[in-house]
Amino acid sequence: MPAAYGFAHLRSRRHHDDIIEYLERIQATLDPFDGHFVIHGPPAEVVEGEWPGSMVLIGFPSLEQARAWYDSPAYQAILRLRTDHIEGDLLFIEGVGPDYDPVERAAKLRADAARAGRPAQR
Repeated sequence: MPAAYGFAHLRSRRHHDDIIEYLERIQATLDPFDGHFVIHGPPAEVVEGEWPGSMVLIGFPSLEQARAWYDSPAYQAILRLRTDHIEGDLLFIEGVGPDYDPVERAAKLRADAARAGRPAQR
């Protein structure tokens, strides 16, 4: 089962005591689901395009663990501490395994396009 990630794009933040409390309590909600911070909020070096805000990336052993953490009573109890003061988006996404090959992915996309009777666009 591939690892999964909770990715948050935090666009606007207001410093508030609730945010400090959220930070003090979040790790205890992650521990039962083997969740851990991979990236936590420093501004990114934007190389292409624009990136307003900051990011948070939390790793989990699986997508099921990520969903279970988010839905857990412990996390739901602190969620408003963040959402009342930070505008942003959160999504869950599965990672790729160590054997991931982008060339194989490209071949699959070409085969899918051929089966659909359309060439892959160049």
